[in-house]
Amino acid sequence: MNISVAQFQPKDGDKTYNLSVMEALTEKAKSNGADLISFHEMSITAYTYTKDLSLEQVTDLAEEVPNGKSTQKLIAISKELNIPILAGLVEKSDGKIYNTYICVTGDGLVAKYRKIHPFISKYMSAGDEYCVFDLLGWKCGILICYDNNVIENVRATSLLGAEIIFAPHVTGCTPSAMPHRDYVADKYWQNRKNDPVSLRLEFDGPKGRRWLMRWLPARAYDNGVYYAFTNPIGYDGEHLKNGNSMVIDPYGEVLSEIKSFENDISISKITKEKIKLSGGWRYKNARRPELYKYIIGQNHESDTTPVWMNEKTEKN
Repeated sequence: MNISVAQFQPKDGDKTYNLSVMEALTEKAKSNGADLISFHEMSITAYTYTKDLSLEQVTDLAEEVPNGKSTQKLIAISKELNIPILAGLVEKSDGKIYNTYICVTGDGLVAKYRKIHPFISKYMSAGDEYCVFDLLGWKCGILICYDNNVIENVRATSLLGAEIIFAPHVTGCTPSAMPHRDYVADKYWQNRKNDPVSLRLEFDGPKGRRWLMRWLPARAYDNGVYYAFTNPIGYDGEHLKNGNSMVIDPYGEVLSEIKSFENDISISKITKEKIKLSGGWRYKNARRPELYKYIIGQNHESDTTPVWMNEKTEKN
């Protein structure tokens, strides 16, 4: 299967604009031989700015799935171009709001996943189930952004049969307790055409790609799965994001990656043969869950607040 990952700079709350960019990138992917395309977290609405929205504003932004206009627009694009599309939006259902990621084809909604560890808005509820579905002869899973940082989520999704995990993100270039993690200064972005090297060094250093490479390949390798990582490029809200959308194979190797500062795609060919040859596949079969099932399953109080949001709370 030829899988395409995308990246683009969204506009806050401008669904019409964001969907138009997504349509253009989907057309580009299809014309270059892709069998499907995956976009980043809340790609239809943009993400970071929702932290400052009131309940009324978040509710107005949210839509029903699959009957909302955005999902129906994606289905129409998918039908016209004959290619499955995966994308993120804000969903409302039964009085609750969710950070949701969907897969559609021209025939309608194929899968829907609600982020298990949401934190960007206090009005968003947490999803409560994993998602594995069939698409083009493959078993696919979805984990949104922070969900991938919790290794149990990845293992659970792979144990449910996922051969590829779609990992839509809005991440990177924010402060952390780790050394050299921080925001990227706006001057580098504004001067990207005259001095692309300086911006690339910022994006590919510990603030961006180098952080990703600490754990993304590990998730793929340890579980013997392909990983389709997507991330915006440029500004999402007031945060500059490094893109680096990529596909990683079950050996933990990067098959393709977007290094452009523009709205763009990358396409990778994935094959099932690698999965059963991978270390992760063998290690899953070597497990002895009787030794640790009660340890892993102990009650635990979850805290997902990132450092940069803690800093904002302290300042306020």
